[in-house]
Amino acid sequence: MTPAMQMPGHIDPVPVPRAAVPRADGRLDLVGLSRPQIREALLAAGLDERQAKLRAKQLWHWIYNRGVTDFALMTDIAKAQQPWLAERFVIGRPEVVEAQVSTDGTRKWLLRSDDGQDYEMVFIPDADRGTLCVSSQVGCTLNCRFCHTGTMRLVRNLTAGEIVGQVMLARDGLGEWPSQPEGRLLTNIVMMGMGEPLYNFDNVRDALKIVMDGDGLALSKRRITLSTSGVVPKMAQAGEEIGVNLAVSLHAVTKDVRDEIVPLNRKYGIEELLQACADYPGANNARRITFEYVMLKGKNDSDDDARELVRLIRKYKLPAKVNLIPFNPWPGAPYECSDPERIRSFSNIIFEAGISAPVRTPRGRDIDAACGQLKTAAEKKSRAELDRQAEEKLAALG
Repeated sequence: MTPAMQMPGHIDPVPVPRAAVPRADGRLDLVGLSRPQIREALLAAGLDERQAKLRAKQLWHWIYNRGVTDFALMTDIAKAQQPWLAERFVIGRPEVVEAQVSTDGTRKWLLRSDDGQDYEMVFIPDADRGTLCVSSQVGCTLNCRFCHTGTMRLVRNLTAGEIVGQVMLARDGLGEWPSQPEGRLLTNIVMMGMGEPLYNFDNVRDALKIVMDGDGLALSKRRITLSTSGVVPKMAQAGEEIGVNLAVSLHAVTKDVRDEIVPLNRKYGIEELLQACADYPGANNARRITFEYVMLKGKNDSDDDARELVRLIRKYKLPAKVNLIPFNPWPGAPYECSDPERIRSFSNIIFEAGISAPVRTPRGRDIDAACGQLKTAAEKKSRAELDRQAEEKLAALG
């Protein structure tokens, strides 16, 4: 398989193929593979058709339902065959570079791929739910000015295995194997981590199909939300082929302001984006579209902005709710967070129009839980560490 890579562009990426990096030990990681793909891998390794079909079904259950990573623990697979599998295949997890826990219970992981690329995931526990924020790319190409990930160049797409691997690692950490639909801490997934999911469509779709499979990770599509900055041509396809809830990073209601803070707006404007929302398959009052709106002081937070947002939602007859997000500042950010009274006034105008507009409680600020911050901190630390080592070498030579 060759995951596509998008080269950084000012507004929109240009897809170019990128060769998958094989593991150094030559084994194939089964995480991220569908049942047919596992069967194909077993056939290619030398099993006959009947054996491959049976073993694929067993492996699927052990990997995705039970969370087992060691073939020797798979009790319904013949002992003689377990080493044969272990020689050829692996059931991997992302490497954890750093893990942090906030005073509010938010957990954040900095993860590293086999080819040395770093990406992040965040788990946010609440009284009635636990939400895992999953990344889809290493870096991003969209350069949204309020977003820390937007300051990084896009390195590559994450594979389906790396996307599913985040969910499985979180399940490991929470002790939630085997999969069961009730009573678990990880109840929801949001594709809102690093990257634009719709620019990695195939891998995101394939990963979420595994997550939603009733015999696997078994998370309902009603509990999964995909967030896009507004990749209009892919939105209908996402509704048809994935069918999860849609969130749109709106963040502004006028062309000039959205052009500045979400540069993709220069390619797919607000009206085109809202029409795509109106056409999104499956959107209704029970499955409303979420508009994410980060509150930036003096930029997009006036009462007029709130009234224009209401007008647009009504014009397109959108079953919508608005998530107001206090800006989570990072070093060098070009914006400040709106004052609490300003956010309250903005929210009230939308509520009074009959549209839900909750203000998201900032989470994990003591661990820099805004996407991309942990990766940047780790890179700074490693550079500082390199400087220290260089000084020690000079001192030793002197």
